[in-house]
Amino acid sequence: MKKTAVIYGSTTGNTEMLAQKIQGRLKGSELKEVSSMPVSEMSSYEVLLLGSSTWGLGDLQDDWEGMADQLSGLDLKGVKVGFFGTGDQSSYSDTFVDAIGILKEKLQNTGAEFIGSISTDGYTYDASRAEENGKLIGLAVDEDNQPDMTDQRLDSWLESMKDALN
Repeated sequence: MKKTAVIYGSTTGNTEMLAQKIQGRLKGSELKEVSSMPVSEMSSYEVLLLGSSTWGLGDLQDDWEGMADQLSGLDLKGVKVGFFGTGDQSSYSDTFVDAIGILKEKLQNTGAEFIGSISTDGYTYDASRAEENGKLIGLAVDEDNQPDMTDQRLDSWLESMKDALN
C-alpha cells in the first residue's frame, strides 16, 4: 500500500470514528488528527484521505477552519487525495457534507489528483458543495439518519479507490 495518511477533524466523535474505521481497513496507513499535524507534512504522503464534519450553515469543523487557508499553498503534485465527511442530510439538507467540498476547493490548485467520488444514490439532501457533476466528491456518512449504511458505504468507497491506494 502507498504511504497513506487518514487525517481528520472531529468535534462530537462521528468523524473520528469514521477515520478509525478507514484506518483499520487500510493496514499500514497512519491516523492523524488535523489539529496535531503541521500542514506542510501532508506533502510527504502518496495518498491523503481527509475527513471533516460540517458545522453551522456549511462550515468546516473547527480544527480544519484554523488551517484551511494554508492548504492552498501546498505542492501536492503526484499526491492522491480523497475526502470523507459526516453530516445530517435531514436537518441540514442545504449544506450536507459541505466541509469536504470546502477542503477540495482549498486544494484545487495544488496539483493533487482527486480520488473517491461516489454516487448520490441513497442520499436525500437539497444541496451540497461536495457534489460535482452529479456525484459526491467523497464518502458522505450520516450517522444521525442512516447509521446502518455507514459500513457498506465505507467498504464501497474504499473498493472504488483500490487501484489508487496500492
